[in-house]
Amino acid sequence: MSNFLLILLCIGLGMLFAQRKLVPDNAHKGINAWLLNIALPAVSFKYLPYIQWNKSLLWPVMVPIIVWLGSWVFITIYSRIAQLDKKTTAVLKLVSGLGNTSFVGFPLIMAWYGEEYLSIGIICDQMSFLIFSTFGLLVAVRAAGSEKVTGTFMVKRLLTFPAFIGCVLALIVPRYVDISHIAPLFDKLASTVAPMALFSIGLQLKFSGWRQDKKAIGASLFYKLLIAPTIVLLLMYIFHAQGKAAQISAFEATMPSLLSASIMAERYNVRPELTNRIIGISIVIGLVTTAIWPLFLNGLA
Repeated sequence: MSNFLLILLCIGLGMLFAQRKLVPDNAHKGINAWLLNIALPAVSFKYLPYIQWNKSLLWPVMVPIIVWLGSWVFITIYSRIAQLDKKTTAVLKLVSGLGNTSFVGFPLIMAWYGEEYLSIGIICDQMSFLIFSTFGLLVAVRAAGSEKVTGTFMVKRLLTFPAFIGCVLALIVPRYVDISHIAPLFDKLASTVAPMALFSIGLQLKFSGWRQDKKAIGASLFYKLLIAPTIVLLLMYIFHAQGKAAQISAFEATMPSLLSASIMAERYNVRPELTNRIIGISIVIGLVTTAIWPLFLNGLA
């Protein structure tokens, strides 16, 4: 119960602070800088060194790929039927194919399944970021039509992302160096992820002007919160997936749209206002749908 109260309280406080102008308009950027550069790498060091690697961990690797590919097919078909322009289509692919597997996913994993399973969420999140930094970037740039993206640029972007660096180091360093004496430090830093991430989300939630794009928003939410988890769940049943790795991976597929998609949309001027509306609405509705999906995922445990 305390974890759910934390979710509601932190998001609610973020919305209140933004509405009352108690913080600067871009205050979330400072919070996100802490999360991306300090807290998320600490989470990797807290959990990844202790993972027992086996074939069941293929699911947290595959699920983000499945969700992205499904989005590509679904939104491509929908955009042709609805005759959407290329920028709107690009936005829908970004927000529908990429889930908020860390800022929202990590707190919800702790709330529903327990902190000990956060390592599975980290694997899902790193795959989501990999897709975001490569295919997501290509989608945004092509829609903007402003510049070309080279393989070197994408590799550089990936290798300089702090959370990815933290993930790689957490897998390598403990093999050669005993980090047990600083484990309490990682624990303290990692504990800031949930409250600060949720507070940052509250600061960024925006809903105004949704009526003018209600069909596009509805299509995105329909895929991200219903179709994508259903596809993942069906595949898991077809391949007889069992265990917590499959269950947590499927749960991550139910997450609302990725917050970082708004950064990409703003950077390349790919309808950032629509991107923010979909992200905000998906998070609010997603907090309800993610509370329902575990009822269907129990068969995977």
